Amino acid sequence: MNLFTEIRAAVVQALDVLEAEGKLPAGLAHDNVTVEPPRDPAHGDMATNAAMVLAKPSGLKPRDIAEALAGQLAQDPRISSAEVAGPGFLNLRLAEGEWHEVLRAALRAGAEFGRSAMGQGRRVNVEYVSANPTGPLHVGHTRGAVFGDALASLLDFTGHDVTREYYINDGGAQVDTLARSVYLRYLEAHGQSVAFEDGTYPGDYLIAVGEALKAKVGDAYVDQPEDVWLAEVREFATDAMMDLIRADLKALGVEMDVFYSEKSLYGTGRIEAALSALDAKGLIYEGVLEPPKGKTPEDWEPREQTLFKSTAHGDDVDRPVRKSDGGWTYFAPDIAYHYDKVSRGFDALVDVFGADHGGYVKRMKAAVSALSDGAVPLDIKLTQLVRLFKNGEPFKMSKRAGTFVTLRDVVDLVGADVTRFVMLTRKNDAPLDFDFDKVLEQSRDNPVFYVQYAHARVCSVLRKAAQAGIDVSDASLADADLSILTHDAELALARKIAEWPRLVEIAGRVSEPHRVAFYLFELASELHSLWNRGHDDPALRFLQEDDRDASRAKIALARSANVVISAGLGILGVTPAQEMR
Repeated sequence: MNLFTEIRAAVVQALDVLEAEGKLPAGLAHDNVTVEPPRDPAHGDMATNAAMVLAKPSGLKPRDIAEALAGQLAQDPRISSAEVAGPGFLNLRLAEGEWHEVLRAALRAGAEFGRSAMGQGRRVNVEYVSANPTGPLHVGHTRGAVFGDALASLLDFTGHDVTREYYINDGGAQVDTLARSVYLRYLEAHGQSVAFEDGTYPGDYLIAVGEALKAKVGDAYVDQPEDVWLAEVREFATDAMMDLIRADLKALGVEMDVFYSEKSLYGTGRIEAALSALDAKGLIYEGVLEPPKGKTPEDWEPREQTLFKSTAHGDDVDRPVRKSDGGWTYFAPDIAYHYDKVSRGFDALVDVFGADHGGYVKRMKAAVSALSDGAVPLDIKLTQLVRLFKNGEPFKMSKRAGTFVTLRDVVDLVGADVTRFVMLTRKNDAPLDFDFDKVLEQSRDNPVFYVQYAHARVCSVLRKAAQAGIDVSDASLADADLSILTHDAELALARKIAEWPRLVEIAGRVSEPHRVAFYLFELASELHSLWNRGHDDPALRFLQEDDRDASRAKIALARSANVVISAGLGILGVTPAQEMR
């Protein structure tokens, strides 16, 4: 039940009546007509911009349109008043019974309340994390993992068919460096003294991998030339790192549907097939790029290369796909990978990248546009840096990782639920400060605690009511006499609950799961406010002694809030708290 959608439909219907009566010109477009919560709740329950957006195409004054529309809407029994404000905004107040019906809808729908069919089953591939398999995930990957996972859940909740995917970057030179690093640990396991040079990875996490390699092959590789062991150690090390990464993701509550190997693109004809598809469209040619201004990118050469005409699809410059020595650029396998996604029949693609990939956005969008003839949109979301603090100081590096703070460091300190919620308290493209002390505070300033406390409080009420012999099943509460709920604080909570279906659709449309976290904090604030009022006014307490009907109505309100909190936390990947300790 999306009450805002229903009232908007009533507004559009009223406009149609005004057109039929000749009070408005026929054929006006209603696409930009909105119904939304007013900025100031004192102005009403909802506001519509209908008169403002129709004034110019109709040639009428907005206030005249608003007054005619108000008169028409006043005939709708769901609307108790329609008041014109300012130059032509129309503020609406709904009958109290409409808010009560929202509560019944929430209780009857349960976890499905607010779920939308907006996506119409469109197949969406969300690729996120996709870290090089050279070590444990760090805190930057953590933010990308949480954001990508929550976005996938949000898209699923809004009616999309979602595939979660991890692209394993196991085809480049970095995996050779990993193999050499593991080999050093392998030699170390045989008692040799080693030095980590030439960019090899010194993290302690490879000690166990070197020992595992020793257990598998004994001394077969000791003092052997690289061509003897490199290929097998590379595969062994990559598998070990991916096991570690999968375990890290599981600790964070992230499960992928697909792990796709970059290595599978090489020597299989897939890169060639993708470039042939572009060539058939006249988008591959041999040429020399102009020297770039400023910093020279890795893929620029002052000689003839094979180029993709990405400027034909919105990029700033054409991009190399094959170097002058015949080798592929980094971009070539990425084109092939996205060609594979397009070939798998997805209707839309989402890539979640770190902030350092900003320069990659236009070329990748151009490639997908070219490969799909513009039919498959690619949305690239960049996640900004996370700044860690503890005891008021920047959090120190992890010895285990060697050079960075790991995902496990964060989860072990504060838990997966806190980690996930905090990572979603800022928009993905804004920097985020993660203070280990503040995220564990039990105060209103800590949104994780505040939302979880709201859910736990309602759970406590439900337990006490059950002990008192009150049937607190959702089905029973949905049949309660909700007309008892008339206080402004009670209706304010009901109004906030009613915003949930609308909020979900907006967040899903713009791919911004942080909106869910913000909304949950606001909903929790309304519930805590009502709870605190009960200290001074016993009539507002959820449990009313000697009045079961009032208790059931008030518990129905509280339980409806919990239905929404639970659903929202589910999208964020956070387990609702049953009690606070």
